[in-house]
Amino acid sequence: MVNLPNIITFGRLCAVPLAFWMIIDHRIDQAFILFMVAGASDALDGWLARRYGGNAIGAMMDPVADKALLVTMYVTLAAVDILPAWVAILVVFRDVVIVGGVVILSVMGHAIVIRPLYISKVNTLAQLMLVAASLLQGGYGVGLPWLTTVLIWGVTLTTLASGAAYVWNTARGG
Repeated sequence: MVNLPNIITFGRLCAVPLAFWMIIDHRIDQAFILFMVAGASDALDGWLARRYGGNAIGAMMDPVADKALLVTMYVTLAAVDILPAWVAILVVFRDVVIVGGVVILSVMGHAIVIRPLYISKVNTLAQLMLVAASLLQGGYGVGLPWLTTVLIWGVTLTTLASGAAYVWNTARGG
């Protein structure tokens, strides 16, 4: 079903290759603006879906768009040496473990229900803050290097904790 929240989400998904190109082409300042617009669009489509009713397509497409944008930002920022490669690898590896686990268990016939965990929400916030801080510093020279370091370690710890929590909950059958 086509509705305004889904159109906004689709626009955010279309922003992924544009963000990739901007970073690879060293247009980090423009990538920062695009990232902020994408964040605002995520808030807007979520609000619209809650207020006027969402649908199954939007419920599936929204987290895919969010994850596609974040993973692209991490991999691309690492490729141009704005973020350490090991941070991008860790973030992507966590997602691969979670999605891979769901696929394997589904193929084995297990009914899988993934509920967002509090630590996962903290992790997503930390990941968003690190990308924004990195783009701001890389694009405009504005930022605090110590804050970026703190955010890197915050992302590292919350990525490990949330990945472990998902594995633990799934292993327990929860």
